[in-house]
Parts: sequence; C-alpha cells; structure tokens
Amino acid sequence: MRTLIAAAGLVLILPFQLSFHAAAADRVDTESGAIQGTVEPDGLRVFKGIPFAAPPTGALRWQPPQPPPKWKAVRPANAFGAQCMQRRIYSDMVFRASGTSEDCLFLNVWTPAQGPDRLPVLVYFYGGGFSAGDGSEPRYDGAAMARRGIVALTVNYRLGVFGFLAHPELTQASPRHASGNYGLLDQAAALAWVRDNIAAFGGDPRRVTIAGESAGSISVSALMASPLSKDLIAGAIGESGAAIAPTYGPVPLAEAERTGTAAATAIGATSLAALRAMPADALLDAASKPGVPRLPIAIDGYFLPDTVAAIFAAGRQAHVPLLAGWNSQESGARGLLGQADPTPENYAKALQTRFGEDAEVALKAYPAANSDEVQTTATALAGDLFIAFSTWKWIDAHAQTGAQPTYRYYYSRPRPAMNPGKGTAGPARGAAHSAEIEYAMGNLAGNDVYAWSEDDRRVSAVMQGYFANFVKTGNPNGGDLPAWPAVKDGQVMHIDVETRAEPDTTRERYLFLDRWLSKK
Repeated sequence: MRTLIAAAGLVLILPFQLSFHAAAADRVDTESGAIQGTVEPDGLRVFKGIPFAAPPTGALRWQPPQPPPKWKAVRPANAFGAQCMQRRIYSDMVFRASGTSEDCLFLNVWTPAQGPDRLPVLVYFYGGGFSAGDGSEPRYDGAAMARRGIVALTVNYRLGVFGFLAHPELTQASPRHASGNYGLLDQAAALAWVRDNIAAFGGDPRRVTIAGESAGSISVSALMASPLSKDLIAGAIGESGAAIAPTYGPVPLAEAERTGTAAATAIGATSLAALRAMPADALLDAASKPGVPRLPIAIDGYFLPDTVAAIFAAGRQAHVPLLAGWNSQESGARGLLGQADPTPENYAKALQTRFGEDAEVALKAYPAANSDEVQTTATALAGDLFIAFSTWKWIDAHAQTGAQPTYRYYYSRPRPAMNPGKGTAGPARGAAHSAEIEYAMGNLAGNDVYAWSEDDRRVSAVMQGYFANFVKTGNPNGGDLPAWPAVKDGQVMHIDVETRAEPDTTRERYLFLDRWLSKK
C-alpha cells in the first residue's frame, strides 16, 4: 500500500501509511531517552514500565531516588515493570507486573489519541498499607480516565523495610541528616518526572492531580504537606486515609530510628553494612517474620518538617482543591467488640476498655440502645478509629486553612455477590475498605470476581464522572451529575445508587475523637 501526500508543492510517496501513524503515536521522547508504547484500536496510547529513577539497589538501597540512567536506543514500553519487594498479603490484589524486584521504580502512562496538548493529568498511588501494592493492578488502570480526556499515570514506590527504614547510620551518612520515607521520596520523584516529561505525552505539568486509596490516600496527604512535592500538584483526591494519628501519623526521626534499629535487630543484622549485604529476597523474608516492628513515616526534616496534622493546621500545605472521603464499612464491628456478642452490655464494656474515663462521653457520641444499633454503631466506630477519623481531620483542616474548595464524600455502595467459582462471602453491611476503587476509576469490567449489575455501573459512571470533572477543573460538578456542595456548606456527598448531598450529622463524634486523641 502506498499513499500520496502533498506537502510544500511536493508529492511524497509514503509506504504503509497506517504503520507510519502508529510509529508516530506510540513513540515519545523523554528526558532519559525515547520510548515506544502501544496504541489501542481507538487510538488510546499506553506506555508501561517507564523508569522514573535509578534502580534503588546496592549502594542506592535506602537512599533517596536518583535520576534514571539515560538510554540511546528506543526503549520498549509495552510491559509493566517489576513490582516492588513484597509478600502476598491481600487476596484482592491482582498484579500484571513482570515479577518482584528491588529494581521497581517504574510508572505507567495512559494518554488519549493524539490531539490537543496540555491535557489534565491524574497520578494515582496504590494502597496496601505501605507493605503491598503495584501500579499494574487492573483496578487502578488508567485507560478509562484517558478516554475521558485525561493523561493518567500509576506509580510504583518502595514498600516495607525497603521503603521506610530509618536508622542512625543512615541518618549520619545523609547530607540532609535524614533517613526513612524512601517510598514517599519515590512518589515525590515521580511527580518531578511528571513535571519534566508529561508534556511529551500531551499532559499539562501545571494541571496535575494526585490521588490514591488507603496508603495511597495517606501518601496524598503527606505529598500535600511536603515541601518537596506541594508545588508540583494542582489538586488532590484522597480515598480513605490520611497521615494523621491514629491511622499513620508520622513520628519524630529519633523514634523512627529506634524502631528501625529494633527491626534490624529482629532481622538479625547488627549494622547497616550487614543489612545492605543481604540479598533482597532474604531481607524481605527476614523482615516479614513475626516480631519485626512496623516501620513508620518519619518527621525527617527533609520530606516532612513536622507532622502532617501540624502542617495542615498552620496552612503550610499545598493550597489546592481537595476531594476526599471514606466508605461506610471501613472496618467491622468485631474491630471494637472482638468475639463478644453485639449487645448493649458488651458494647459498654468495649467502650470502657477503649476510652476509660471518657467512656460515657463516647457512648453519647456513639449511642446504641439495642443489638442492631450496636452492630451499626460499633462498625462505624471501628471504621473511624481505623481510618475515617484521620480522613475527616485532613478534610476539616484543609477546609479551614487550604484556601481552596474542599469536597467530602461518604461511599456506601456494597460490592455485589461474587460470580460463580470466584469465592463466597456473606452479605455486606456496607462498602468495605477499598470497595470504591473500581467504581471511581471506571474499571468494573477489569474485575471478574463480582457480578456487577446495572446499578453498579450507574454508581461507577457517577463516581468516575465526579473524579474526572475534579481532575479537569478542581470541581467535581458538571454535566447532569447531582450537585456536590463544598464542605463549607456543611454538606456531604453520599455516593450510592441514589447519590445525593446531605447535611453532615457526624461532626460531633469526630470532635469527640479529636479531643480524646489529643490527650493520648
């Protein structure tokens, strides 16, 4: 096949016109070198496994991410890179990565068919308790967002002992006298990569919205607070979680160092040299054994100069629009009651155990007069203590000091029944932790575990519509979606089959938890 094209008075004979256009569409020049991705039948361009930092191996283990090495030949970008070092922890995680490796600092880009430049950008950070997760998970896939005119990315970051070890020897060797937070530094490095490279993919580096769920949402709050990243973002979306006590509040560097030293001892290493000498698999196995303490986020004076709560209270965070919320069943009643029956008597005992002298005040904030109410209220309280309170505190602080609109949601659509052969589960009392991800990202079709119904697809269309509008404009409203007032109007968006804004009726219970936690 040959095609004639007139240009500047000349007739050019170009063989294989389709191949010519495909090559132009699926090749991008980044600052490190050219990459070649793939083009979907509808023109969507996909680039997978792009290194945004040097492999954090050898001497770069437990170092801030370094620039990626440059390459000369066109680098294939048609397969996901390796996932970061982790054990199989969560059954709902499905990975498309090429394996597990310490060399894992890759990102993935989905961008619309070639057309207008300077499109809005969404950078999504996965959840998994800073111990698991990967940018290749289908529920985070960026294709559906890209088809709405958004350049969408997922980003890998170091996890567990590889991502959060603070240690006195690391601090002493650091020119910034900081250690820990390497996973968060990876995220900041990815945002710097986006600033420097996203225009080549059709994105606008001045219109970057960051988003994430659970640990990803905690990361978003920390990135808004960090001086390294707060100027690299134009908006933020948080799904269930903030780096605020009791969820994952940062601790002083000295405390993080003590925890890291205790972890090293439990692993069996007496020095940083011994830790660095361990093969990645052996280190992961040793760090995953019972008795090894969980590594915290550190107030390191570099990524974080103070607690996230203090930074937001003082208004020193990124002054950008925020959309955040949580789900109706972030935890179960047994998170509070243990194995006790859900009776008012057992509920009162649980409050006494948890709140001590504040138990009576807790009962007023979280009343329950019969077994059904105990089940409902204990579920709410367990979810608040797990992750909802921290999210509320983040939203509330930003609404007061962030100088930009803030939008809050409450997501309550339970997952449907599982498809035959995919497992069994009892009927859900609400939306479990992480249940909203596929809905928000438009990825129900990528999860064949559940028997999605038209109602589920309707909820997904609404929630993804809100998210897409927010990424584009900093405001979730638009089109025929139900109106979503900002937090300052005292309204919360209830997202379900019948999505609607309602007055906030929960503020007093969060104010109680705020007072109680401030005394701890």
